[in-house]
Amino acid sequence: MKLCMIGTGYVGLVSGVCFADLGNEVICVDKDKNKIDKLKKSIIPIYEPGLDELVKKNYKAGRLKFSTNLVESVQKSKIIFICVGTPTLRNKYEADLSQVFSAAKEISKNINSFKIIINKSTVPVMTGDLVEKIMSKNVKKSLFTIVSNPEFLREGDAIRDFIYPDRIVIGTSDRKANKLLRNLYLPLISKGAKYISTSRRAAELIKYASNAFLATKITFINELANLCEKLKINVEDVSIGMGTDKRIGGRFLRAGPAYGGSCFPKDTRAIVDTANKSKVSLSVIKTVINSNDNRSGILLKRVKKILNNKIKNKNITFLGVTFKANTDDMRESACLKMIPYLNKKGAKIRYYDPTGEKKEFIKFKNVQYKNTIKDACELSDLVIVHTEWNEFKLIDLKKIIKKKSFSVYDMRNIYSPEKMKKQNIKYFGVGR
Repeated sequence: MKLCMIGTGYVGLVSGVCFADLGNEVICVDKDKNKIDKLKKSIIPIYEPGLDELVKKNYKAGRLKFSTNLVESVQKSKIIFICVGTPTLRNKYEADLSQVFSAAKEISKNINSFKIIINKSTVPVMTGDLVEKIMSKNVKKSLFTIVSNPEFLREGDAIRDFIYPDRIVIGTSDRKANKLLRNLYLPLISKGAKYISTSRRAAELIKYASNAFLATKITFINELANLCEKLKINVEDVSIGMGTDKRIGGRFLRAGPAYGGSCFPKDTRAIVDTANKSKVSLSVIKTVINSNDNRSGILLKRVKKILNNKIKNKNITFLGVTFKANTDDMRESACLKMIPYLNKKGAKIRYYDPTGEKKEFIKFKNVQYKNTIKDACELSDLVIVHTEWNEFKLIDLKKIIKKKSFSVYDMRNIYSPEKMKKQNIKYFGVGR
């Protein structure tokens, strides 16, 4: 099938490349000429394991193309995916849908035959209705149909999630479009993916409801971790005890920093905004948002306690600064609150991340990126494990840190407290 992906961000690029790998003809469109020129040279704008190989393979095979020409790309394609950003509006909970509406307007001006327009961007309920109205101003309704097909890709595991999805959600009442999309996804359905056909509004809400529930699980175990620390209980024992109950499940029950990234923060806010406009109270999700917003402050209090409230001139190392492992995404990472705070209090910060230096910290005088774990840690008074990259799990800290006395604050609980004690390392975990 001939597909057009509008937007080459995380969702558009990963989905487009994977669709091409299934044998479809895919054009990925973006107005950013610099990004498109780089993609044509197989220079990938995001860090996602395995993505560069798939781009090279399918671009070379001619199934994958990159373009800035929206008009030509739309006219050549049967199915058009809108994959643009929907960030939170500044100082509000509301999702910014300007890019979605702009894409819809451009598509409507260039339709030359029947098209299936798919919202793959995460959008509030009834956005499909609004897109339909925009389209109808410039083109007959008989020439298009609007479908909601939310994505469920985890950063760092996106390719596997695309190829082996739990479910494929298609929101439409159009039988012709439903049949065509089932055929598009048939290679994945045959591997065991559940195909869920529902109304467009239900599909839109499924995405937000899923992310809000997962955010709730993270926040729930983080709050329990606070209690575990007071009662001297290992939160991991509690997680295992809960997670083995099939009704609950163990995923997303790992205590640590606040949730971050491109989805959970903005999606929890957006579903609350939708509820407020409908005069419905989502008190549980509101509480989740507030608890998560306060999480970094709680962890910083623990840092102060570890350092006996003496932060000034302390050498503090952060291992990992992205919001999770296997991604270069810094959006709403807990580090964006923690590092500036500690820096303001006079600490000297060094950090190492496998995905390189981060522009977010360049402006800070005493915050330095180091190219190796050794360089980042060797002068440390305190090492904070912020992100659970695999390469951090077997570090011999005694060997690389020059000081006799130093502390480790393991925010991901990747180390054994018993082993740390045997090495005479002052060790602190989360919920331990």
